[in-house]
Amino acid sequence: MTIKKHIPNLITLLNLFCGCIALVFAFNKDFEMAFYFVCLGIFLDFFDGFFARLFRVSSPLGLQLDSLADMVTSGVVPGLVMFQMMISHATTAPAGYLQFFPYLGFVIALGSCYRLANFNIDTRQTDSFIGLPTPANALFILSLPLVLKYTDSIFIVELLTNPWFLLVLTVLSAFMLNAEIPLFSLKIKKFSFKENTLQIVFLICAFLLLVFFRYLGIPLLILFYVLLSVLNNKVVKK
Repeated sequence: MTIKKHIPNLITLLNLFCGCIALVFAFNKDFEMAFYFVCLGIFLDFFDGFFARLFRVSSPLGLQLDSLADMVTSGVVPGLVMFQMMISHATTAPAGYLQFFPYLGFVIALGSCYRLANFNIDTRQTDSFIGLPTPANALFILSLPLVLKYTDSIFIVELLTNPWFLLVLTVLSAFMLNAEIPLFSLKIKKFSFKENTLQIVFLICAFLLLVFFRYLGIPLLILFYVLLSVLNNKVVKK
């Protein structure tokens, strides 16, 4: 029993470890490796809660550790990536941009911190989410430099190298993290197609988007997730 008690917390710490490694790659502008380590951290973040429930060893310590690890992996890393993107394209910005604007990328980290702290005390978010989850937001932000790297679209290149557009994305990101918008959870608690239709439809669409659009499919997928949640909210209200 003692060993089982520590397994979820160990997985959470591995999530934090992945976030720290991702930070190093992000500092060196190796966005692809940073993306992969954040993905691994998010994968571990899912399983720490899974094993905590499986072994029935959920604890207040585990809850706090989870948020602290997520703050690095899904909060600081995307903030740093946005900072790096903004500072890389400072030449297209007005005078004074280099000294000030790129640091606004860390607004994403601030928004993530507020959301994670609020999540721990918000009793409404047990079976669903209020606002965009930090892992989803992190994937959205970290996919941007990869979309830029592998795209052939001049329009997308112009957008993702425009510092003002990046600033708008930063503010929108922090807003969506804390917006009072109910979003459905991907957790499947009962093996019933009827009760999990929304999740199954989303997973099928996710697979298709990633297969056909690769990295571009990730931001499209996050946008689809939000729109599908809003549509589902309207249907439920009726």
